[in-house]
Amino acid sequence: MLDGQRLAVVVPAYNEARLIGTTLRSIPDFVDDILVVNDGSTDATTEAIRRVDDRRVHLLIHEHNAGVGAAIATGYTHALSRGAHVIAVMAADGQMDPENLKALCRPVLFREADYAKGDRLSWPGAWRTIPWSRFVGGHVFSWATSVAIGVPIRDSQCGYTAVSARAARELLRAGIWSRYGYPNDILGTCARKDLRIEHVCVRPIYGTERSDLSLQDALWSIPLLLTRIFALRFKTANL
Repeated sequence: MLDGQRLAVVVPAYNEARLIGTTLRSIPDFVDDILVVNDGSTDATTEAIRRVDDRRVHLLIHEHNAGVGAAIATGYTHALSRGAHVIAVMAADGQMDPENLKALCRPVLFREADYAKGDRLSWPGAWRTIPWSRFVGGHVFSWATSVAIGVPIRDSQCGYTAVSARAARELLRAGIWSRYGYPNDILGTCARKDLRIEHVCVRPIYGTERSDLSLQDALWSIPLLLTRIFALRFKTANL
């Protein structure tokens, strides 16, 4: 427990056999449940997860790759069934510093926010750590997301997040975009549902991991999704 509340961490994983073990072993002791969603991996991800000797780790398997957003939805559902008060999301590739987890969860634990969003772009010296294309792209997408949802967002694409149980249920009822763009979709739902968003500065980590975000996603899929979110915002406002 963290401050008397049950905390679950969801770890979506797709072909992460090389890094998943290290990531899971790094998750702090105050976490009650670690829900790893193997999203149709074709490598030895399942075997690597099962080698982690930790009773908190629960393996959930998608037979076919459904997308990171779908994996998070599966994790949220199981975390709620296990009585989680707060649910965090951490990547399987070690890009998220476990030392930041407590600070990320605190606004939700103290009921200051419904959804806490990691902010790598504001970390001191982030421009030296984050590859330039991601740094610039992160600022562009954050600006576009802010316009689309009508709420200022600092780092829209960061997947390091924490959510209250109540807000997680709201997100699941609304439906979570299954693939790339899911962070923008969640932020849009939060804005439409008047869920409070808090930004928490987190350390950016970049090593040997590899991004699967394609140029098509960056230039076509996510902009189209943002257009949809923008339209939904005004449709909801006029109901």
